[in-house]
Amino acid sequence: MTFQPHAPTRRQLLLASGVLFAWAHMPRAALAEGRDPRFLVIVLRGALDGLATVAPIGDPDWLRLRGDKALTLDGATPALPLDGFFALNPAMPNLHRMYKAGNASIVHAVASPYRERSHFDGQDVLESGLIKPGSADTGWLNRALTSLQPAGRVGGNEAFAVGPVTPLVVRGPATVLSWTPPRLPPATDDTVMRLLDLYRHTDPALARALEERVDLAAIARAGGMDMNPHKPDGKRPQGPGAAVRAYFSEAAGAAAKFMARGDGPRVGALAFDGWDTHADEGAASGRLAALLGALDGALAAVESGMGDAWKETAVAVITEFGRTARINGTEGTDHGTATVALLAGGAVKGGRVIADWPGVSEAKLYQDRDLKPTTDLRAILKGMLRDHLRVDERVLASTVFPGSATLKATNGLVISA
Repeated sequence: MTFQPHAPTRRQLLLASGVLFAWAHMPRAALAEGRDPRFLVIVLRGALDGLATVAPIGDPDWLRLRGDKALTLDGATPALPLDGFFALNPAMPNLHRMYKAGNASIVHAVASPYRERSHFDGQDVLESGLIKPGSADTGWLNRALTSLQPAGRVGGNEAFAVGPVTPLVVRGPATVLSWTPPRLPPATDDTVMRLLDLYRHTDPALARALEERVDLAAIARAGGMDMNPHKPDGKRPQGPGAAVRAYFSEAAGAAAKFMARGDGPRVGALAFDGWDTHADEGAASGRLAALLGALDGALAAVESGMGDAWKETAVAVITEFGRTARINGTEGTDHGTATVALLAGGAVKGGRVIADWPGVSEAKLYQDRDLKPTTDLRAILKGMLRDHLRVDERVLASTVFPGSATLKATNGLVISA
């Protein structure tokens, strides 16, 4: 293992793909109740299209909004029905199964307090737990953990990490150790282009190397060559997004196996990159569908890896903001506002879509372009931390999410509440 006490640079953050951090103590309050809860946060970096993930098929303006790109129950690739009004992307059969079994819920029209559209600032607010970006060097999950009274160590280290870079959500007083898995995902085209834009001005040599990589990839695609990495058995991953699916499942499965151990950690966070779908989004059968399928496989890997501990596990999947309600001219979506949060696990009070639905008519869109936010993500996270890990409400309002005293925690998200 390698020790990473330092804050990552902007360059490191751009290159980050997946990281697990975990606290190696049992919360005393939960233990006193005879519980041994696990809590895993999955951050999707790049902004998830919530309307393409969970479609409002019952909204009379839905088809008018997205036309032939709208997910429906009778489309060429039918969406998976949830509650009569909403339907899940067909690439997520495992999440659908969990939902039907009462082990998953969806929160729609949700957003952090951030209302601009910068990835870096949006991720900063999402992971710091503060109202504004750039004013914190610690994350809400780390601050929540350090507020708990530990019942004793359950692992050999204070905390551990799987992945190359420490994200803001877990930076803080708690010690973090990191381990980099042998398989790392390939950088997405969008990530490469953002790196090019940044380093043409700050690191010309790296920019030239990236440009050569982009040119090489274009030549390879034109020639029908597969640039995905080989699997450990020497065979190439099959199908679109196979390398990403393999990495998501491997990282999530490893996290679950660590957390399932009797002497393992109890709280962790993973970060997955690649969700910035400006062009050729492909909700039903393209790039986004492949990413959602990879995420679905990761959730299944957590369920499988947790084993008996799944019944005391809660997973929260969050992203920095949503995407535009309308499809753009390049068949993608641009940076938006409200999106979805996904909750899964045996400890989740599931089988529900939680939404104060704002509607998607022209008149109801936020700033005439985005799904309007009606639920504050901090209220959801407060509810999970309070009811699953027993973080004190006063600490949640003053330390974990400062400035949120008037924002009430959402009740009834987990079974132990």
